[in-house]
Amino acid sequence: MRKNISILLASITWFSVLAQYYLMIENRAFSVFETTIRFLSFFTILTNSLVAIYFTLSLVKKKKGYLSIIDKPGTLTAVTVHITVVGLVYQIILRYIWVPYGFQMIVNEILHSLMPVLVIIYWYFNEKKRHLTYKQIPRWLIYPFVYLILILIRGHVSNFYPYPFVDVNALGLTQVLINSILITLLFILISCSFIKLGKMIKIHKWQV
Repeated sequence: MRKNISILLASITWFSVLAQYYLMIENRAFSVFETTIRFLSFFTILTNSLVAIYFTLSLVKKKKGYLSIIDKPGTLTAVTVHITVVGLVYQIILRYIWVPYGFQMIVNEILHSLMPVLVIIYWYFNEKKRHLTYKQIPRWLIYPFVYLILILIRGHVSNFYPYPFVDVNALGLTQVLINSILITLLFILISCSFIKLGKMIKIHKWQV
């Protein structure tokens, strides 16, 4: 059953990511190259791609070898923390900034609302929760930290910032750094919450 769930989640995520790329290309105001770079500048896209890769690799992994990291305690939690932040930031900050319609609305809801919920449910039944430690959190923060550095560099060069709360041109660098610290604290809070929750949940005798 776990394999079937992984196939389903991988399929839904790949579909939504590729559909979003198609929509951006179809409605682009810039070259295909520039549009692609901007597409890959969104944390939502990168994180949903990470989710898709995780579930895809979980289907082909072996007990030994470099892909065995998929099953190590903390890997699934890291992915879950990242996609949870995607969902929370969208619901709290971004939902009413842009209101899509039609097929774009469906894809948007899959990326920002459906996938975070599905991944959290999968985490609940499949993570080795009792083996999670708070010492793992700094490693989980590497991805969003590198992402922040790259979009700020890219934004300085191109004047394109994927999210309003990191727009240096509109807010100034000081405010963007403050916003980044607040979001970092959100990452830490969510990470601690999953670890704490994991230690409180009774171990299930079965997995989805």
